[in-house]
Amino acid sequence: MTGPPPGAASALVAPSLKRRMASFVYEGLLLFGIGLIPGVIGALFIAVSGQAQSPQGETVLRVITLAIYAAYFTGFWSRRGQTLPMQTWHIKVVTARGGPLSLPRALLRFGAACAWFAPAALIATLNHWTRWQALGAIAVGVIGYALLALLHPQRQFWHDALCGTRLIDLRLPAPKPAQPSGHTRHNPVP
Repeated sequence: MTGPPPGAASALVAPSLKRRMASFVYEGLLLFGIGLIPGVIGALFIAVSGQAQSPQGETVLRVITLAIYAAYFTGFWSRRGQTLPMQTWHIKVVTARGGPLSLPRALLRFGAACAWFAPAALIATLNHWTRWQALGAIAVGVIGYALLALLHPQRQFWHDALCGTRLIDLRLPAPKPAQPSGHTRHNPVP
């Protein structure tokens, strides 16, 4: 599959921040359900082994959760350019030139997108905050990070700029091809 012609990348417009954040919230709901998978694995392990959950076990479950999320996002981004929430909100991730993402680029984007959560999560962990305090810090961090897109020239998220990707609005019609010069369109006289 080939991308659009080289000059077409400038015609790719970012969806509004409001729509991207609506998709983000929808994505969070789906991720909550997907995140239950490691919880079930942990519960089964505890039931079978009879051991109480240890800090090492929690770390292993977090790594499994991260791997599941990485597989979810990179799979959808590299195959279709969209997750289900992105389809609902008519948003697609493409390369900076408008082409499809390769699996390595999708994985790079996933890693860079962790910047939404990593700073607040790290601060909360280092300060031994409660879960609610940590969630509050993460919410503030996400809002702050989202607003940083307003400083980008094409209103893209900074992890997209770093990875050579961009979000595009699929609701906008494709640009009309230019008419060849020297040809004028005449309306017939009725």
